[in-house]
Amino acid sequence: MLVEMKVEGLLFDPRSNMYILLLKEIDGAGTLPIWIGKPEADSIALALGKVATPRPLTHDLVKNIVDGLNVKIVKIVVTEITDNTYYALIYLNDGKKETLIDSRPSDAVAVALRAGVSIYVEDNIMATRSADELDEWLKNLKPEDFGNIM
Repeated sequence: MLVEMKVEGLLFDPRSNMYILLLKEIDGAGTLPIWIGKPEADSIALALGKVATPRPLTHDLVKNIVDGLNVKIVKIVVTEITDNTYYALIYLNDGKKETLIDSRPSDAVAVALRAGVSIYVEDNIMATRSADELDEWLKNLKPEDFGNIM
């Protein structure tokens, strides 16, 4: 079963020098933190802020290619986690068949935000991962860590 999510926000983790993409259940209180790189965080932030760039960035390009081929991006799904690495699929449909494209969750979310499609997570991931990771991160955060935030 799939759990529909929304992007709750982006956080900076000064300990790992990475960003946390925080997904939150639309019809619930569950959250899923996913550590991502700066380029993907920047792209997601631009999409969330509806910032137009003078030229298409990579995730804009992906959407433009799909649109140019008359294919619809239907949804994205975070499908599994193996060895602390999340996997996702981008669902495409040309009106005749559905095609699933392997993706990193951060890239899939960046594309989904641009295409205006739903973001889902497999419920088994929500049952095993969720806010525990984020809670642990927040507990270990020190006031001096905030000096390095964007």
